[in-house]
Amino acid sequence: MSYSNEYESFGGSPFAIDAARDERAAFIRKTYAHLAGAIVVFAGLLYIFCNTPAIRDPLLNLMMGGQWFIVLAAFIGVSWLADWWAHRSTSLTTQYAGLMLYTVAEAVIFVPLVYYAWFMLGKPEMIAQAGFLTLVTFGGLTAFVFISGADFSFLRGFLMLAGVLAMGAIVVSIFFPMGDGFGLIFTIAMLGLSAGYILYDTSNVLHHYRTDQHVAASLALFASVALMFWYMIRLLMYLQSND
Repeated sequence: MSYSNEYESFGGSPFAIDAARDERAAFIRKTYAHLAGAIVVFAGLLYIFCNTPAIRDPLLNLMMGGQWFIVLAAFIGVSWLADWWAHRSTSLTTQYAGLMLYTVAEAVIFVPLVYYAWFMLGKPEMIAQAGFLTLVTFGGLTAFVFISGADFSFLRGFLMLAGVLAMGAIVVSIFFPMGDGFGLIFTIAMLGLSAGYILYDTSNVLHHYRTDQHVAASLALFASVALMFWYMIRLLMYLQSND
């Protein structure tokens, strides 16, 4: 499988795996610095959105009214556009716009889940616990890839298929609720899927991104971290509801 088109660079920079050590190290530092920045912006926006009735209340009403598929469809469209800007644009400004757009979209879609756990259940510590578990898991998976140098690009087909199946299950569950038993099993499966994405995206940072694609690489990593964070919150909600 060739990645020359998927990770094409308009500036002609080398792939990180082929670059000089200093250039590769600089690319990796910029990628993870941008990831950290996206996480900080996401957290700040999420806090603001959860405390802004004009943003929060319509999202809660859509969820409680069974119309969450509208938000989900909008999120998918915005995510595609943001990813296109980050990966395909020749303009660095447009690439940053893609990363920012995706960060805002993630903050918006997280509002009902975080608001429910924080304010309605009265468990703000659950958000902190989920964040800690996500970062620890992400750190462990990242360290494994960097230490082993393994290339997990072979996971691409499986992840794409699993993602399509998961999206189908989410859409079906919106119209036909399946109960907490299915929800818990699905949450655990999605945590496994998010771990697979982290392995895949991290190995791509080492092997399949060019050294001028730090914005695109950070967006891919952020998407995987956000996916794991979402289902980590869900898992803690399920576990604490059974205490």
